[in-house]
Amino acid sequence: MASSSSTQGRAPANTVTRGLRPPILVDTPETFSAMLEALVGEPALALDTESDSLYRYFYKVCLVQVSIASTDYLVDPLRLPDISGLNDLLADPSIEKVFHAAENDVVVLKRDFGFSFAHIFDTMVAARILGLPRVSLAALLEENFAVKLDKRAQLTDWGRRPLTAEQLSYARLDTHYLMPLRDLLADQLQARRRWREASEAFVALPDLVPVDRPWDPEGFWRNREARSLGPQELAVLRELYLWRDGQARALDLPAFKVVDDRVLIQLSRNQPRELRYLGLSPWQARRFGAQVLEAIARGRTAVPPTFPARSHNDGHRPDPAAVERYDRLRAWRTERAAERGVASDVVLTNEVLMAVARAAPASIEELADLGVLGAFKLEEYGEELVRAMKA
Repeated sequence: MASSSSTQGRAPANTVTRGLRPPILVDTPETFSAMLEALVGEPALALDTESDSLYRYFYKVCLVQVSIASTDYLVDPLRLPDISGLNDLLADPSIEKVFHAAENDVVVLKRDFGFSFAHIFDTMVAARILGLPRVSLAALLEENFAVKLDKRAQLTDWGRRPLTAEQLSYARLDTHYLMPLRDLLADQLQARRRWREASEAFVALPDLVPVDRPWDPEGFWRNREARSLGPQELAVLRELYLWRDGQARALDLPAFKVVDDRVLIQLSRNQPRELRYLGLSPWQARRFGAQVLEAIARGRTAVPPTFPARSHNDGHRPDPAAVERYDRLRAWRTERAAERGVASDVVLTNEVLMAVARAAPASIEELADLGVLGAFKLEEYGEELVRAMKA
């Protein structure tokens, strides 16, 4: 891909995007200023991001897509010295921001650039509230616009430059159809009297905040196969997990690109003592073989780990009565979700159910005072929740 100066800011099109106006690659201060000027007065913006999380431990936003009815912009923050000029638009409550699966995009844009947000419409949230059978953007675009996304581009390294024509084509399609998709879903929400529910969900999205979760040395328990291991095998797994994370950080690689979880489990079970039996790729064996053998040796003599006690949100185990109420509420939610044809968490999340179970409100008024339900869900489910706890 040539720079914008040699292509007049236009990214190339391919057969998937043939017939569409070419997107504008925004990778210079001049093209960025021109985009901001063109966006003034627009009632809505469609947005998406691409990151290099499949290629870096410390991943970052590598591309920001912005679409309006007439134009698709591809903003390159790795080439631009400053994109803070977008903040006024994103924070303006008079401009609707349309995302698909907004949560991650909002969080990484806040984390990397300090942006603020207001007035968001999330097409995935809308699709889930409607109980649509397939809610991925690829499925929705194919069903509504006969557009097939080439998902291979999603797996490419968005941190490398120059970006390819295939990457640019994929990126623009992530936002090009978002506003017409928004209109289709909004009409369905209105027709099925779910607009209030969706609006209530949308209101919470601008307040999402980046959470700097500390690295968890007990994270090896999240491996699905961990509980099938014996005590000393678990000790080996822990040592391998700790070693792998240190390597991933040092090399700025995702942990799975150092050694993936499947191999960690095999090494924990087999505990080879020689390099040739490790089952690593030639590159891994050369780079990490001796260190892997050392980690396995440490694990053989280490004290086996014990499974961490479960906690709920605040780190404290609920009392048995609260657990019993929580189980009743979950059973009620399963039935209610089945009636509506939606996933259980669309009705209420586990966090909300646990908060209600712990407080055990005896009336709608007490339930409202908890502040965990919006007006729509309090009206829709309040009486049922109170009854379910008393059953």
